[in-house]
Amino acid sequence: MSPEELADIGIQVHIIKGYGDTAVAECAFGLMWAAAKDFAYMDRGIRAGGWPRRDGLQLTGKTVGLIGFGGIGAEMARLCMGAGMRVIAWNRSEKIYPGVKFLSMDEVLAQSDVISVHLLLNDETRGLIGHRAFGKMRDGVLFLNTARGAVVDEAAMIDALKSGKVGHAGLDVYTTEPMPAGHPLTKLDNVTLSAHSAFRTQEASDNLIEAALNHCRRIVQSPCGE
Repeated sequence: MSPEELADIGIQVHIIKGYGDTAVAECAFGLMWAAAKDFAYMDRGIRAGGWPRRDGLQLTGKTVGLIGFGGIGAEMARLCMGAGMRVIAWNRSEKIYPGVKFLSMDEVLAQSDVISVHLLLNDETRGLIGHRAFGKMRDGVLFLNTARGAVVDEAAMIDALKSGKVGHAGLDVYTTEPMPAGHPLTKLDNVTLSAHSAFRTQEASDNLIEAALNHCRRIVQSPCGE
């Protein structure tokens, strides 16, 4: 049921924001490093009895572009600046953040060595990162998505991965979840996959429970129960 439908029958709905911002940003940060060093490919090869060495990308001094700059984007910026990276960003509304340069979408896509998506999914953002956006990116860019799968045109991303336009993708979210067996992304070596688990930390769970309890306390203490 929608929040409006629940409200009609007397059930109050509260949206809890920010409880997992750090957890999700740390996941994006981890996927970035895994993509840059190609850990997943080497891990698979070693487990199979091989010794598949890969040249990695040194991230210090590189530019990371953040598409969307809410709480998670701000946490990702903090982590990346701490790693010695230049941080640029695009957001649908005007933002100011110390150390981050805000640019147009096309400028962010063109200047970034790493692109990390941090957008809410809605009618305006669905499929926003498609063939045109991938075409604007640098050849061999690292692409990260810990937001929502449908923000990205998955077919366009797969084409970009196959052509080498995207050098490696680190993904936590997908158009269809759980991912169907035999999905094209599972057959590409230049992809690191996680199972929509970015927010799954004990700290984030504790934050969520505490925020929910605080909402309940405010409702109980309110004279009108609102």
